[in-house]
Amino acid sequence: MGRAETMALQSKILVLDDGGAYRDSLSAFCRDNGLIGIRPQQPAADSVMAILGSNVDLGGILLYEHHGGKGAGLALGRRVHALRPELPIFLRRDGVPSLAGLGEDDALMFCCAYTLADLGVLKASLASSIFSRFYPNDLVRNITDMSRQALGQLFPHCDVDVQAPWLAVKDRTVYGEMFSLIAIESNWCRGTMMLQAEVDALQDLLAGHPARPAGQPLAADELDGLLGEATNLIWGSFKNRYAGGANAVAGAFHAQVPIIVNQRRRAVSFGSDDPQLCLRYQLRPRGQADAAPLWLVQRFVFNLCWAPDEFTENPTVESLVEAGELELF
Repeated sequence: MGRAETMALQSKILVLDDGGAYRDSLSAFCRDNGLIGIRPQQPAADSVMAILGSNVDLGGILLYEHHGGKGAGLALGRRVHALRPELPIFLRRDGVPSLAGLGEDDALMFCCAYTLADLGVLKASLASSIFSRFYPNDLVRNITDMSRQALGQLFPHCDVDVQAPWLAVKDRTVYGEMFSLIAIESNWCRGTMMLQAEVDALQDLLAGHPARPAGQPLAADELDGLLGEATNLIWGSFKNRYAGGANAVAGAFHAQVPIIVNQRRRAVSFGSDDPQLCLRYQLRPRGQADAAPLWLVQRFVFNLCWAPDEFTENPTVESLVEAGELELF
């Protein structure tokens, strides 16, 4: 099978650039290259560090070498790199589009250096660091459909919407206080799916569930069970479509890597630098536009095997009928 069509994935990037000439050209560059540019409301270094310390989910950072004053950007870059070493940093310079003239340790912090006169350097670096992995369009769309159907089945009193998919670089950020993990495997992919949620928002949403006595909160193990059931439903759909039949994996031993959870930093690591496929679902009680929504963040971490050129789906009953291999009785 040839290289599959690629979904138009995006990545959020923090822009630390107070140079007057940057806004129009960098804003247009972000729009044209799948980047969602965000800026801190307070440009001071301590405010930037507070944002990054909250473990906000980013694809990378665009940093101006003189952000905050002459040479101050490099000092900020050292602090950012020490706190979030997993994030790629792209350095804008006023002179040459290279890291020439920087100290050895400083140069190692950056993926590249570029100037506004030559954004091609930045584009090439983004392609190799953030957008280095592609995801077949049909896979992303079908994952979204399967997940919405599973969540709609579990939460029949809610509308389920999904935001545009994005890529998370590295493997750190945990959203909310609880998350589930389940292994996913076929002959063209192998890794883990995560579902993440905030406990209080999940409790509030379930208070309005038709099968739930009014005002009766769920116990902690019931919340765990519900998130686990959602995970199993989505996994079951994925397995039926992508892991059985011709996509089944032979029963050979497969190597594993440790999954590291750092509760203090609210971070989880799967030992891979490859960008993850992320989706964000909004659940809101039907007919209650003012009600606070529940957000579920879904991640696919194909860190053990990823061969999208071999991506295939198992045949459905409908496709077999169309091909003449089955007929309706």
